[in-house]
Amino acid sequence: METTPQQAEQRRAAEQRRRQLLEAAERVVLRDGPRASMNAIAAEAGITKPILYRHFGDKGGLYKALAKRHTDALLGALRAALDAPAERRARVEATLDTYLAAIESNPQVYRFLMHPAEDAPPLDQGFDVGRHSAPLLRRLGEELATVIEERIDLGENGQQLARIWGHGIVGMMHAAGDWWLGDRPCSRQELVTTMADLLWGRLASVADRSGGPGF
Repeated sequence: METTPQQAEQRRAAEQRRRQLLEAAERVVLRDGPRASMNAIAAEAGITKPILYRHFGDKGGLYKALAKRHTDALLGALRAALDAPAERRARVEATLDTYLAAIESNPQVYRFLMHPAEDAPPLDQGFDVGRHSAPLLRRLGEELATVIEERIDLGENGQQLARIWGHGIVGMMHAAGDWWLGDRPCSRQELVTTMADLLWGRLASVADRSGGPGF
């Protein structure tokens, strides 16, 4: 069915309103971290909570929208690091550093996406952060697996190996980054170098895929 000019305008208006609400949600998350509530977000946006629910359904819907927004930006930055004109070791370190820099620059957003608030408002206490954050990490793992498969010649069963590498690297970055952001036991560069050392054995020897952009 062909879209009428009026329907197209209504769709643009709805998308713009959704972006405005997400920006209001981000301001609250930057201020409150995991304690960010639907009540606070609605107040920040100057609307009632039922209107917020109309756009996102519930806190899970809002979480998914914010997670997609930040994951899209992070994936873009990671791909840029992988595309940098540098030796492979330098690109590996730049990619690890890009992830750590992203969570360091927006710690409240990171905590909202990855950690529940022990003192969350009563209406939010049933929100299961883990159920929503796991797909976010899986998406990062699958995206990295695709990049690895495109760029590195892993031979027979290359697709399966790429997925193992992709999810393994994301798991390492997430666990090490989470620990580092909380405890700050070393500098960011020290963590990057140490993680790159851990990965470097097989990465140093495997060949780039013929005709590909290189890893």
